Amino acid sequence: MSKIAQAFAGGKAFIPFITCGDPSLETTEELVRRMAAAGADLIELGIPFSDPTAEGPVIQAANARALSGGVTTDKIFDMVERLRGDVSIPLVFMTYANVVFSYGKERFADRAKAVGMDGVILPDVPFEEKEEFADTFQSRGMDFISLIAPTSEYRIARIAENAKGFLYIVSSLGVTGERKEITTDIAGMVSLVREHTKIPCAVGFGISTPEQAEQMARVSDGAIVGSAIVRMVEELGVQAPEQVEAYVRAMKDAVRRA
Repeated sequence: MSKIAQAFAGGKAFIPFITCGDPSLETTEELVRRMAAAGADLIELGIPFSDPTAEGPVIQAANARALSGGVTTDKIFDMVERLRGDVSIPLVFMTYANVVFSYGKERFADRAKAVGMDGVILPDVPFEEKEEFADTFQSRGMDFISLIAPTSEYRIARIAENAKGFLYIVSSLGVTGERKEITTDIAGMVSLVREHTKIPCAVGFGISTPEQAEQMARVSDGAIVGSAIVRMVEELGVQAPEQVEAYVRAMKDAVRRA
């Protein structure tokens, strides 16, 4: 069992996402430590990209702020190396194929492994093209996380059979962002996945309240939240870590109740 899969072994998982470097890498570092202390089971670290096609306006704006502030992939690697001095929970990068390509696939994977990353999510890489990246990471002991969307339909079985670490279930069509309600048949999607793999499933896109997190965790193995946290960081800046820590604690309590 990979380290990522182990994050689900103790019960329902809560997985927060943040954009690295917004408003600064020092704040990102503090956010990661506080979220881990608050009970996060796994943290997604977003490497900023100029054209983040899967993201809604909140995370797009965070990407732009981070890039204009001078954040680079190398600086993010250095930050992870520092974090690994005292943060032991699984960490995965969420970024885009172009970021990995421009850095150099092998070089990126080597550095990610060296600093202690456990996996990567590339939302713009379709399942049919995943091997171009997956082998590079998996040969180094990192999981290449697959996504399943409401439109995946007949592809769900094939994606599930090849999944590593955990399956990221996209709750809603469109881009990331907070939603008042989630109407997709998540239970049906998870049921279909369960026919083909025992890999944990976590639901993301649109979750922002403890009630939604509990609802999604009831029918899956965990909940993923990004935009709600990134919005807090946008509003509070360097003062955000304390409020984000309290939010993560409340969300973890919610998935525990599921």
